[in-house]
Amino acid sequence: MLTHAQVWSAIDRLAARSGLSPSGLARRAGLDPTTFNKSKRITPQARLRWPSTESIAKALAATGTPFETFVDLIEPSTAAAPRPVPLLGFAEAGGGGHLDDGGLPAGESWNEIAFPTVNDEHAYALAISGQSMEPAYRDGDIIVVSPAAPIRRGDRVVVRTRGGEVMAKELKRRTAKSVELKSLNPEHPDRTLAASEVLWIARILWASQ
Repeated sequence: MLTHAQVWSAIDRLAARSGLSPSGLARRAGLDPTTFNKSKRITPQARLRWPSTESIAKALAATGTPFETFVDLIEPSTAAAPRPVPLLGFAEAGGGGHLDDGGLPAGESWNEIAFPTVNDEHAYALAISGQSMEPAYRDGDIIVVSPAAPIRRGDRVVVRTRGGEVMAKELKRRTAKSVELKSLNPEHPDRTLAASEVLWIARILWASQ
């Protein structure tokens, strides 16, 4: 039997696999940002509130997710077991010794957090500091990054330049000659980098908001 908890958990998993919070998923789908919030899942009268088929359809379309995949998210065949994921401060990611030239964790100075298994043994977490990425990511948020995940237009990504600059942006366009990035903070300008300037680029799979 399909349960209220299963459907909402599937929406949470859909958001996480797209590197979004539930409110971020709603915004990408063109819905009110609170549509998928936990506070909306039970009414003030303590009745269960189910997501509409329209909102689910828009979320699937916005993330390019087939319905069959959403069904799998409702009741995964195997439970995701937490595993240790390396954790580093975002500001430290640009320094030497923490990430190699391929954007993979290196060195011994990493902490760890538990996170459900992702299909990338090199996935790692970065702790956000400061206000430069608000409102998408706030000081203290944790993002999980996958160097192996495929990247497409609209994905949120972490980019490191050959000069050591590390930034979290939304990918607008990527060609053989350039990488166009949209700022997550409207007060900061978008960036266009020559492809030769980019050392690595990795997709953000999940954020702790």
